[in-house]
Amino acid sequence: MSQERRRRQQERAQQGQPNPWIKKVAIALLVAVAAAGLYFFVHQKQTSRLNAFAQCLSARGAKMYGAFWCPHCADQKEMFGSSFRYAPYIECGIKGSHAAAQVCTDANVKHYPTWVFADGSRVEGAHSLEFLGQETGCPLP
Repeated sequence: MSQERRRRQQERAQQGQPNPWIKKVAIALLVAVAAAGLYFFVHQKQTSRLNAFAQCLSARGAKMYGAFWCPHCADQKEMFGSSFRYAPYIECGIKGSHAAAQVCTDANVKHYPTWVFADGSRVEGAHSLEFLGQETGCPLP
């Protein structure tokens, strides 16, 4: 067999086999997609549970008074994650002013965050979700 013929056979044999790095990249992409899917599933499940908790707080008459510039309010909001949009939040800060919103003044809110419950009791500062659940009777997921 001539050298030219052997070379053509080797080229044909190599063309039939996928490049080894392509296989490695495909496996890495598959693992990344699986990990992202798992993260999304777990995160979505937790978020939907906290949605119900935040909605329960609203239904039970709890209110959180806070200000956009308040670091403790930011900590409290972070505990709810994206479910905070369902929380019973009242913004007291007025952008461009040092004054508090009238609704906060009327509620006699002096510190942020302040939680006011349906029975009229109130607590100041950021509190755990467990505590808020105990105060309102809302089941925590």
